[in-house]
Amino acid sequence: MLALHKVMNSGIYEIESLFTTVNKDNRRTAIHGVREEILDDQASSLGLPLRKVPIPDNCTNEEYEQIMEREMRRVKQAGVEYVVFGDIFLEDVRKYREKNLSSTGIVPLFPLWGESTRDMMNQFLSLGYQTIITAVDHHKLSEKFLGKVIDQDILKTFPKNVDICGENGEYHTLVVDGPLFKEPVRVKTVNRMVEGEYYIYQDVKLL
Repeated sequence: MLALHKVMNSGIYEIESLFTTVNKDNRRTAIHGVREEILDDQASSLGLPLRKVPIPDNCTNEEYEQIMEREMRRVKQAGVEYVVFGDIFLEDVRKYREKNLSSTGIVPLFPLWGESTRDMMNQFLSLGYQTIITAVDHHKLSEKFLGKVIDQDILKTFPKNVDICGENGEYHTLVVDGPLFKEPVRVKTVNRMVEGEYYIYQDVKLL
């Protein structure tokens, strides 16, 4: 969200749409586990179109890369020149994105790259954004944080080896309010789910 905020306020770029993948079987985002209808509500509140790309359950890297290359070529034909990513310091992730886009004519932008994660979190919160923790890697962060709205008090209780922005995959969130939103995305927490070896999810539904 902070990457979107910076780009929208730069005065340089026009945002054509938001872009996400959705599991075509359970209609949720990968890793974050957010329901499709929440994504729709979020995009509506932001006043932006949402491009949703269905991917199969247990999608292989090869399948994923083929799907994404096809979709990037499609948005390029629609006049899109850049794709914005929120990556901060993981060099291998950045190189992976750059490699996958290299044949499509789309230029990747990394507006948060190299910034201090502590400074960015402080900026994110001071701007008034509200975000709910929806997934944790329980090897790194206790499930007691699931469903919590991040604030400075919560951050003080994070283990010292956890990146403050969860850049190493320690946790994932859903942004529900902030200066770009016309109105809050109103949700409630429901069940928790365990998936695979690492992640525990906090399911949330629209009110």
